[in-house]
Amino acid sequence: MQLANYLFFTTHCEEALAFYTACGLGQVTLLVRHGANGMSIADESLRGRVMHARFEGPGVLFFASDNHDAEPMRGSAHILVIDDRASTDRIFALLADGATVTTPLGLQPWGSYYGKLTDRYGVQWMIDCKQ
Repeated sequence: MQLANYLFFTTHCEEALAFYTACGLGQVTLLVRHGANGMSIADESLRGRVMHARFEGPGVLFFASDNHDAEPMRGSAHILVIDDRASTDRIFALLADGATVTTPLGLQPWGSYYGKLTDRYGVQWMIDCKQ
């Protein structure tokens, strides 16, 4: 058994996945589009957008799609647990481009080097390094 998140976007799924790829988190390993191969679609405005995608990288697995009834992402966050501070700094800086940083990256009272942000696509990320 493995737990993985599923991210729902309204129209920016493919752009977000390209951004996460550029941040070095992994790559899209499966992408199916709304309306492909004669599949019916719930909303014509979704035609050609991402119906289902799988994103994988070292220690990373999540799924994503554009969805006509997607709600703003809240109440959940991806947490990346990273082994070294240099990688933590690099990934946080990349994800922070266009983001709202809610907890600046730094040493926290519980002992972790940690930061939290909501990226330009509305996805919350927690970045944690135990040093």
